Amino acid sequence: MEEEARKLFEEGIVKKVISPGRGGLPEFPDGTKVVFHYRTSLCDGTVLDDSRSMGGRSKPMELILGKKFKLAVWERLIITMRPGELSDFTCDVKHTALYPLVSQSLRNISVGKDPLEGQRHCCGIAQIHSHHSLGHKDLDHLQGHPQPLIFSIELLEVLTPGTFRLDVWAMTDEEKLTFVPQIHDEGNQLFKEGKIPEASEKYYNGIACLKNLQMKEHPGDEAWVKLDLMITPLLLNYCQCMLMQGQYYEVIEHCSSLLFKYEDNVKAYYKRGKAHAAVWNEAEARADFAMVVKLDPALGQCVAKELRAMEERIRSKEKEEKGRYKGLFGSSTAPATATTG
Repeated sequence: MEEEARKLFEEGIVKKVISPGRGGLPEFPDGTKVVFHYRTSLCDGTVLDDSRSMGGRSKPMELILGKKFKLAVWERLIITMRPGELSDFTCDVKHTALYPLVSQSLRNISVGKDPLEGQRHCCGIAQIHSHHSLGHKDLDHLQGHPQPLIFSIELLEVLTPGTFRLDVWAMTDEEKLTFVPQIHDEGNQLFKEGKIPEASEKYYNGIACLKNLQMKEHPGDEAWVKLDLMITPLLLNYCQCMLMQGQYYEVIEHCSSLLFKYEDNVKAYYKRGKAHAAVWNEAEARADFAMVVKLDPALGQCVAKELRAMEERIRSKEKEEKGRYKGLFGSSTAPATATTG
């Protein structure tokens, strides 16, 4: 323990054990997944981030060791800890310069935003030396005035390689390509079981995985097109889930983007037609259903059924509105009343 503390001190890190944890020090080979809660504070005690309350909920951090996480010092701290241990680490500025960018990403993730929002056109070091705002006053101040930070870390779990499934962000390109058919099958099985929200999440994750790969290719190139053709069935399945959950405008948006690229996609016309019908876009629905029949006459009976259902809904709505207006204005024979006051 003394030797470990001495090495850390020489590296500009002071460790204070609050609770010692359990068992011996684990092995931490590359690919190990560590799960931990963290609180980041200035040396005056001001708390910048706390994983137990970030985004209004408690969500621990998950890190795959050896994947070159932007804040390298966290890996250095973790490998000195035992499961269940809670320790404070005071780290010199040389370890904390990139924390504002890391914090911005973590805050984005906690509220469901793109973790790279605000960082797309500027590398980390360049951004540190620029006047680019991170969207948070405390992070902007820290970016302009780098200083030591205290990381309070509670190590919850240590999972050895092969005992867990990698998150998409931690996968290699090859692992992602292997992962997509697997998650597609899982989504299909959940769909068959009637677990529509769960299925839609699987499809969405598969799409995100492929989109991540596609961003590395030039639009229109062979590799880009191949990935796009893999995305299409996942996106159509996702749209079916959205239809069943009443997210009609999202279906219209996604199907329109598909049809912009693939003008003869019958399924996209059919799903978009159903979505248009659901939101009372009668002309658009009829146009889409007409395209369905033109591209695949065998679907004529299905389209006729959808049109009848839409027409019945329109008649019911018109009848309901007539009744509402009648009740609002009353009949012409109703006796007049007067009030005085």
